[in-house]
Amino acid sequence: MFIMTAFDTILWVYFIAALAPAIYLMSYIYRQDTIESESPALLLRCVGRGVLAALVSMILEMAGESLLKLSPVRQDTLLGVMILNFVVVGAVEEGTKYFLMGKLTWRNPEFNCRFDGIVYSAFTSLGFAAFENVEYVFRYGLSVAIPRAFLSIPGHLGFSVIFGCFYGRARLAANEGRNGKMAFELAFGYILAVFLHGTYDTCATIQSSTSTAVFVAVVVVLYIIVFRLVKHESRTDRYID
Repeated sequence: MFIMTAFDTILWVYFIAALAPAIYLMSYIYRQDTIESESPALLLRCVGRGVLAALVSMILEMAGESLLKLSPVRQDTLLGVMILNFVVVGAVEEGTKYFLMGKLTWRNPEFNCRFDGIVYSAFTSLGFAAFENVEYVFRYGLSVAIPRAFLSIPGHLGFSVIFGCFYGRARLAANEGRNGKMAFELAFGYILAVFLHGTYDTCATIQSSTSTAVFVAVVVVLYIIVFRLVKHESRTDRYID
């Protein structure tokens, strides 16, 4: 009995350490949605889409890595690292998250404010990040929980807020019949999210003083821009109907 109780306690500690950062950031984003809060049911479905995106991404990334190994590009070169992080990881993960999120939310009647785009994107990405974080914490132990809480999970939030900002604008443009602007907002938001994700992962992968300095700079700038952007978009939110 004592052994099982101790095991259960350790299990809960691991789960809390893995999930707490994502839950905290979800609550932060939820509090910024001041005009009309989204229903918990829809937000839970967004989180579920994020978890599904993580599972799908794992399969697609394994396929992408296998193809990369067959190419003439060596994986231990800068070009190989960039292709892996921008195309195999960045493009796949961001694309999977936003495709599944879009299928759920684009025509949902609750999507009636511009800031909703950020909310849906953030909850989907944080669902992805939470699932990924559980995997890392259980595989590598509690030692990875703190650095991932301040670097990896906020990184996912940052990419999602950037895309979500354009996603909300795209929905507004679609409602106004401006299909060209809608397509531009969606494409540009996706490309920007992939670029930031790829840059982030590349700097984190390359072991050099320069890449470390760039990585720290990217994280700091991302923090500043994202939280200011969330505040600005919340303050200037409007209905899209």
